[in-house]
Amino acid sequence: MEIRLQKIIAGSGLASRRKAETLIAAGRVTVNGKVVTELGTKVDPERDHVKVDGKHLSHAQPFVYLMLNKPKHVMSTLDDPGGRPTVKDFIRGVSVRVFPVGRLDFESEGLMLLTNNGDLAQALLHPRYHVPKTYLIKVKRVLTDEEIRQLEGGVKLEDGMTGPAQVKKIKKAEQNSWLEVTIREGRKHQVRRMLESVGHPVIRLTRVKMGPLSLGRLESGEFRFLTDREANALRESVGERVAAIERGEEPATKPKRPVRREGWARPKKAKVA
Repeated sequence: MEIRLQKIIAGSGLASRRKAETLIAAGRVTVNGKVVTELGTKVDPERDHVKVDGKHLSHAQPFVYLMLNKPKHVMSTLDDPGGRPTVKDFIRGVSVRVFPVGRLDFESEGLMLLTNNGDLAQALLHPRYHVPKTYLIKVKRVLTDEEIRQLEGGVKLEDGMTGPAQVKKIKKAEQNSWLEVTIREGRKHQVRRMLESVGHPVIRLTRVKMGPLSLGRLESGEFRFLTDREANALRESVGERVAAIERGEEPATKPKRPVRREGWARPKKAKVA
């Protein structure tokens, strides 16, 4: 069976799908001794000999799925030219090379998925598939009902209108408040910019849910492997959305109201000022 070259490279665990495409375009990949630079080239892994930088690819590794509770002031990448801590520092001992799916900014914390399943990662990140992500957020002051309606209907940012969101009040103090916000997009710093647009800068932001996955009680800086049930639910969720798109059916854009989980509204380590 012939498979796209970048998929074979990603499946070996050597690089992500996007990085594999970069390697191919740079002329660092050969098939049967010939340099291949055309993206989309198909090869037969049972018959063709693929090398990257002159080295044979190892056999495809089994798919691995990890959930990490990323702390603040950690880069959501595997390396950082500036020498700052990265998520790689928190998954020591994992023998299979995995890649982060999506990003959380340097100041944000919470659920991050890492996997070597390139197809799943690509589907989770694709804006057409509307995978919901839920955040627990502490903001300055208390939002009015009108401001919440604005966020739920979409607000205008410098890169265009945002899609529908679900906003739920969790807790308020004298000067600040906690919200639970669910979106289905992945623009840079989107949630922070949305709240700033209605006059409520973010003080703390934690991602607590991504698709069918929930952070639960995983401590900051800790990771765990997904259970079989979680991995299956994730694959099925993404598969259903991809199939719907391919049939020409747009998934519902309005997210369901998130289920309130014990401990979300009053995180032990977050003191409401």
